[in-house]
Amino acid sequence: MKHIELAHSPDADDIFMYFAIKFGWVDTKDYEFTNIGLDIETLNVEALKGTYDVSAISFGMYPLIKNEYALLRTAVSFGNGYGPKLIKRKDKRLKRNFRVALSGKYTTNAMLFRLYYPEARPIYMDFLEIEEAVVSGKVDAGVLIHESILDFDNSLEVEKEIWDIWVELAGNELPLPLGGMVIRRSLPLNRAIEIENILIDGVKVANEKKDELCKRLEEEKLVRISDSMLIKYLDMYASDESVELSPIQLKALDKLYKLGFERGVFSEPIKVEEYLIPKEYTAIRNS
Repeated sequence: MKHIELAHSPDADDIFMYFAIKFGWVDTKDYEFTNIGLDIETLNVEALKGTYDVSAISFGMYPLIKNEYALLRTAVSFGNGYGPKLIKRKDKRLKRNFRVALSGKYTTNAMLFRLYYPEARPIYMDFLEIEEAVVSGKVDAGVLIHESILDFDNSLEVEKEIWDIWVELAGNELPLPLGGMVIRRSLPLNRAIEIENILIDGVKVANEKKDELCKRLEEEKLVRISDSMLIKYLDMYASDESVELSPIQLKALDKLYKLGFERGVFSEPIKVEEYLIPKEYTAIRNS
């Protein structure tokens, strides 16, 4: 058995897209997967260190690890008319240099936020602490991510949608890139291709058996939300559009990295297709 460490966040979409494999519903060939659940910013930092064979990351930090990790085509999350939300107290008026809680320096939402609000003062914290930090007045505002965008304290209101920021920066024809997965380049290419195909199958099976999988995830208390809210969240971030990167999703990623280069976030622009696993290798190898 070939042992592979796969790191993902404990959020409902990542759990959903991986656990068809964990539950044995997918043929994993001669691979044994060990999954590690960590918050997304921790995963971003660990990816900078090269810690895990396969890892979920924020798309906004991929150019920083492009030489060490290839971007996988599967288990991707994009927003389309929705996404993270900048929230504040209803009785609060934001100044230009307002204090804002962000879920991590390397997250995609933080990158877009900083481009749009260059004078704001970020304070980075665990995303589960952001809502309370805004309610208590520790910060003036905060960007909610993951399941917290669906239900938050009624003393709060949305100041700005990150989706709207994306539209203003990139145009309204592209989905909002949020997160995906990467694989260590030091793995043999034929192995990397096999692992990617297993993960693609995992997301396919998860969507095919959505009701059954959601029921089991809830019964085993593997997700923080349940019932209709869980289905709503998965329809947003872990749907058939998460199975494999589409041409428009690739275009959106290229736009994200072009914006980052033009605004000084990245040292060079990148074309995502050049950093994917070259699938044609299998056909050439077997010809």
